[in-house]
Amino acid sequence: MRVKEIMTKDVITVTENDTVEKCANLLNRNDLSGLPVVDGDNYVKGIITEGDLIKHNTKVEVPAFLEILGGIIYLDDPNKYFENVRKSMGHFVGTVMTQDVISVSPDQEIEATAKLIARKKIKRLPVVDEDGKLLGIISRKDIMNHLFASDD
Repeated sequence: MRVKEIMTKDVITVTENDTVEKCANLLNRNDLSGLPVVDGDNYVKGIITEGDLIKHNTKVEVPAFLEILGGIIYLDDPNKYFENVRKSMGHFVGTVMTQDVISVSPDQEIEATAKLIARKKIKRLPVVDEDGKLLGIISRKDIMNHLFASDD
């Protein structure tokens, strides 16, 4: 069986100019862990994952504080922290995404795709045509559903 037979065809995507905040909202709202980043012609430019967003936002330093009798006394300016968080959420996908994307052809065998996902320790692969245009996405979940489908 080939990837094109089990891939998800209706893929939620973002562009390099979308904000990190928009991306985080799409991931949360749709219960996804990553999104392909495409240009206006649907060519894959990158991928952005929960891991990329977490890594990006861990660069914001939490202000030092003391907790005394259930109250918090900030040693640094907490407003600076909240401003940094706000700014980091305004960054663009293009500055946070992974650019070196591993992708597969729609005609690749599912078994080879499963091995690639396991070997590279990734959760999803864009499925692209020979020019790099997005056709769909195949995830660990798609492969699991295929491998362990019941014939009830």
